[in-house]
Amino acid sequence: MPIHPTAIISPKAELAEDVCVEAYSIIGPGVVIGSGTVVGHHIVIEGNTTIGENNRIFPFVSLGLSPQDLTYAGEDTRVIIGNNNIIREYVTVHRGTARGAGITRIGDGVFLMAYSHVAHDCQVGNGVILANAATLGGHIDVGRFAVIGGLVAVHQFVRVGEYSCVGGFSGVGMDIPPYMLATGAPRIKLYGPNLIGLRRHGFSAKVIQEIKKFYKIFWRLGLGREEAVAKAREELEPLPELEKLIEFVSFSSKRGLSR
Repeated sequence: MPIHPTAIISPKAELAEDVCVEAYSIIGPGVVIGSGTVVGHHIVIEGNTTIGENNRIFPFVSLGLSPQDLTYAGEDTRVIIGNNNIIREYVTVHRGTARGAGITRIGDGVFLMAYSHVAHDCQVGNGVILANAATLGGHIDVGRFAVIGGLVAVHQFVRVGEYSCVGGFSGVGMDIPPYMLATGAPRIKLYGPNLIGLRRHGFSAKVIQEIKKFYKIFWRLGLGREEAVAKAREELEPLPELEKLIEFVSFSSKRGLSR
């Protein structure tokens, strides 16, 4: 696969032999790109950025640029992107900060739709979908197979649990638990388990039923956190999915838990 003659590639970048780089793209020193990845035209990749195999990067994307953080002073921080990702037009992914994890990380099989933004120190799990213009502030953890809708703004330090779904045009200022459906602006609210998403991912009827029971106990009975967790442990089956939920809601996060 060719490298277009107008592309500018630093001699200090490391590209697998079959990487394709299209016209007018710029790849800086310290960039590593794995086999089978296609870098479209008019793309900028710089900084200490590692990109895995079989990624498709569409035009006008910027990866690995310095973070939008006023405390950043040129520290050697990173972006790590896994395999089999689709990164659409005008996506921006910024490298980490010394105050944070130092790494902005994107897993495997992630779909970043046009104009979405992944800020410094975010950790994005496998199979995540960010729809058009979804924006992640700094230091956000997004669990695997979560879906974040179009025009959603997620506040820094928020956690978005695995297999959750955030409806479009929402403002996410507090943590979204795993397996849940949430939407709303300016303040997001939970609306129960993400039933369609769970079924699509092969969750059994039994597991979904227990997640629904957990939701009722924790968010509908007016119990305190410790009381609700105790009641869930007493009344529900000890499934791995419920243990993840309990661990998530028991964690003292910086942003608090959506209700």
